[in-house]
Amino acid sequence: VQLQASGGGLVQPGGYLRLSCAASGFTLDYHDIGWFREAPGKERGSVSCISSRHGSTYYVDPVKGRFTISRDNAKNTVYLQMTNLKPEDTAVYYCATVSAVAGTDCNPWKGAYDYWGQGTLVTVSS
Repeated sequence: VQLQASGGGLVQPGGYLRLSCAASGFTLDYHDIGWFREAPGKERGSVSCISSRHGSTYYVDPVKGRFTISRDNAKNTVYLQMTNLKPEDTAVYYCATVSAVAGTDCNPWKGAYDYWGQGTLVTVSS
């Protein structure tokens, strides 16, 4: 099981990025995916997640209306579209996965996830 996060970079405030989380060694069809971020000096926290079965989503309040999570099961990839980026979005972003439980929404708690990608750095600065 492997997750590869990519798409980070340096962007100016108000800009956008799309992060990708590509899975290998398993199919995403039956897995929930979460995005988390860790800013310097802060704990890793939830950003968003998407369930496998019915595609329900969750967003932490600071990113609502600016970030969109989506999945392409054919490409075995989950995306995090980030718009109107702010300096406080600067962090290392990680994707993680856990086997889905039928009939439930994704869990935003980092402790629920089994496998983690290596992280991709997003820097928002002018």
